[in-house]
Amino acid sequence: MITYICVLIGLCRNKLPSGAKKNLSSECRAMIGQVAGGGRTEKPLLKAGNTYHKFRVKRNSWPKVRGVAMNPVDHPHRGGNHQHVGHSTCVGRDSVPGQRAGLRYARQAGRAKNKAFIIACKSK
Repeated sequence: MITYICVLIGLCRNKLPSGAKKNLSSECRAMIGQVAGGGRTEKPLLKAGNTYHKFRVKRNSWPKVRGVAMNPVDHPHRGGNHQHVGHSTCVGRDSVPGQRAGLRYARQAGRAKNKAFIIACKSK
């Protein structure tokens, strides 16, 4: 980028890399150009090692191991001869922290039931 400064008028005439010319005030405080390292994340990582080194400096979130692939002592969705959960994955609001794996506090589905109606039906 080439800049010509005109002191009398108080303008700077900038010639951008595209060939366009822009007039800016001499009192403007700005940085014109491209961001360094732009587009770096657009390249694919290609190898597991590159992903490993990427997440090693960030946080311990890679690789992600599924609960059904773990041993019975490691996760509530554990174990068995086939990789399946084997029970409902919804956990209640009152479950203890070690039990909270899966869909947390799933909303009730279906027809809303009146508690007084249920008690009246049971008493008959």
